[in-house]
Amino acid sequence: SMSSFRKALKSRQRQHHERSQPAFRKNLGLLEKKKDYKLRADDYHKKQNTLAALRKKAMDKNPDEFYYNMISSKLQDGVHVSKKAGEQEEMTDEQKKVMRTQDIKYVEMKRVAEAKKIEKMKAELHLLDAESKQKNKHTFFVDSKKEVQSFDLASHLNTAPELVDRVYNRPTLQTLETKSIQGAADPLSIKKMAKQRRHQYKILSQRIDREKKMFVISQKIQTRKDLQDKTKKVKVKKETPNAAAVYKFESKRKR
Repeated sequence: SMSSFRKALKSRQRQHHERSQPAFRKNLGLLEKKKDYKLRADDYHKKQNTLAALRKKAMDKNPDEFYYNMISSKLQDGVHVSKKAGEQEEMTDEQKKVMRTQDIKYVEMKRVAEAKKIEKMKAELHLLDAESKQKNKHTFFVDSKKEVQSFDLASHLNTAPELVDRVYNRPTLQTLETKSIQGAADPLSIKKMAKQRRHQYKILSQRIDREKKMFVISQKIQTRKDLQDKTKKVKVKKETPNAAAVYKFESKRKR
């Protein structure tokens, strides 16, 4: 067949070798062959591609980019080596428990200080006109339905009609007649004092929220401390932003 003839013809062909270095150029060493050029060209293109990729990476880089590996590794013989591998300090379970106890003590100390400030502010403000406070009910008893229809709250409380809606500082008519008004009386001063009182209530509300958060934090730290115990336990409730996780521990008989 034609293919076998072509193969036979090819086997009889003369092999064409690449020429060697001419005699007058012997001083320049061996002449580079195609396989040598191919290796050199591949190496050159590989380096050019790497440089182009690095150039693009540098152009696309975010100046605010940060990874913890930047500070947790160091160069050693031109290679990045993690600092933590050899420098990490091992801690025993007992040491961890002590550290958690210290955390709890600190948080608890801050919480108690916050609670004392809250009590002090409550004593000063009395919470008499706080918006969140539950409104009190004052029931008056009369003898007949006729008296209910003609009931006048101001005359019953023996005060001026303008002061009936007041929750606090509601003087009687006799007090108003016999004594002079103490403190600010003009509308501007009263408005300023009301603004200051609202600001104080806002601070009190923030302190109460902070105290609650600290209580939750101390509970969560205590739970993590308890989990270091080797006793078998089952999770009853998941951890939430407002409450620590609840675990049921296997009862142990103490000797």
